Amino acid sequence: MTESVWDYPRPPRIEPCTKRIRVVLGGEVIVDTTAAVRVLEKSLAPSYYVPPGEVKAGALEPSGGRTTVCEWKGEASYFDVVAGGRRASRGAWSYPEPHEAFEAIRGWVAFYPGSMDACFVDDDPVQAQEGGFYGGWITSDIVGPFKGAPGTAGW
Repeated sequence: MTESVWDYPRPPRIEPCTKRIRVVLGGEVIVDTTAAVRVLEKSLAPSYYVPPGEVKAGALEPSGGRTTVCEWKGEASYFDVVAGGRRASRGAWSYPEPHEAFEAIRGWVAFYPGSMDACFVDDDPVQAQEGGFYGGWITSDIVGPFKGAPGTAGW
């Protein structure tokens, strides 16, 4: 079944994901779980959040520095992702103290697919959402157009 990001809600919603989520960096699998949730928001590809215990030990190092604020979720903190001799600076983020409606993802981790070697939803390879700010995961069953590409800032 194909999903259009234009059918997703605003404000966003969290939903359970029973699909297998995998993240690879430096040739190492750093996440392999069926315990993820996805956040769906109009015009954005889904972001997948995993419990921190599902991330390979030692793969996340706090980035420090600049944080960002989502009007719905709260203040995001960033991590460098380290594995297999590679470092993806600010390659993952989390909401350590989210707004009440997003309490379910407190401390859970999301990854920028464009900063990783590969990400998969089941066996479907992920394409990164354009623009570098949004961490959406585009798979073969998700259609846009997607916010983040040049000229979409006003959407």
